[in-house]
Amino acid sequence: MRDIAVFSGSAHPRLAEEVCAHLGVTLSPARVSRFANDCLEVQLRANCRERDVFLIQPLVRPVQEHLVELLMMCDAARGASAARITVVMPHYSYARSDKKDTPRISLGGRLVADLLVAAGASRVLTMTLHAPQVHGFFSVPVDHLHALRELAAHFRQYDLSRTTVVSPDLGNAKEAAAFARLLGARVAAGAKQRFADDRVSISSVIGDITGRDVIVLDDEIAKGSTVLELLDRLRELGPRSIRVACTHGLFAAGALKRLGEQPDVLEIVCTNTVPVPEDERTDKLRVLSIAPALAEAVRRIHDGESVSALFEQPADA
Repeated sequence: MRDIAVFSGSAHPRLAEEVCAHLGVTLSPARVSRFANDCLEVQLRANCRERDVFLIQPLVRPVQEHLVELLMMCDAARGASAARITVVMPHYSYARSDKKDTPRISLGGRLVADLLVAAGASRVLTMTLHAPQVHGFFSVPVDHLHALRELAAHFRQYDLSRTTVVSPDLGNAKEAAAFARLLGARVAAGAKQRFADDRVSISSVIGDITGRDVIVLDDEIAKGSTVLELLDRLRELGPRSIRVACTHGLFAAGALKRLGEQPDVLEIVCTNTVPVPEDERTDKLRVLSIAPALAEAVRRIHDGESVSALFEQPADA
C-alpha cells in the first residue's frame, strides 16, 4: 500500500495507530499548534502529492476543537495535492442534529457535512450514525459501517437460548432487530418520550422480558439517562440478567460510574470508536476494538473493492 498516507488528529491517536498496525503502514506524523490569538494551525508532515490520504478523527470532546482540526487537515491535504481525501470519522457527533423538530433550529448534521466537503473531503467513512438519514446529508460518497458483528462476537460466549435484545426506543428497533438476528435472540423495544437532552420517560417495554437474559442495545450512551430509565421499566418485568451494549461509549457526566453502580447490570460493552479514559473505567466495562473493521474498510476503499461486502462475512473473517 505504497500510495496510501494515514494521518490522525488529536481526538483518538491510539485508534489510528491500531488501524495502521492492521494495514501494515506507518502512521504519518501531523502537527497541531496554536497561535497566540488561540487559532489552530495544522501541518501534515508527510508527502501527500497524488496519494490516497485518510484522516482519522472522531468528533469527541472538545467537539468543536476536533472539528476545526479535522477541517484544517482536509484543507492541508487538498493544498498538498492529495489524489483523494477520505475522512475516517468513527463517531459523527453532529448526527444527533438531524431534524427540525422545533421552530428555527439549526440542522448541524447537514451543516457539518457541508463544511467537510467544502474543506476538501472526497469521501467519508463512519460508523453507526445516530440517524440513518444523516448519510444523505453528504454530497460525497459515505461508507456507513456498524459494529453489530463485533458486539455479537462478544456475546456469543454466553448462553443465548433465553436472550432478548432490547432497544430503548422504537427509533433504534431496526438495529436491535438486526442484532437479535445475529444472536438468534428475541427483540423488544421501549416506548420512549424525550423531554430534554437528558430527560426521558419510558412508559412501557414491548416484548418478552420476564425470566430472560436481557441485552440493552443503543447506538451511543452519553449521560445514560435513557438506559437508566429503561432499567427501571425492565426491573418491573423481572428479567433473569441484564447486560448493556452500545457502539459509542461517550459516558459523559459520570454515566459510566452510575451504570456500573447498578447491581443487576452484569456487564457494559462498547467499542473504541471514542476514547474511554482509563481512570473512568469500571470492572464491568468491556471495550471492543473496531480497528480491524476500519482497517479492512480503508484497504477496500484504497483498492476499489466493495465495502458493503464486509457485512456479508462473519465477524472473525
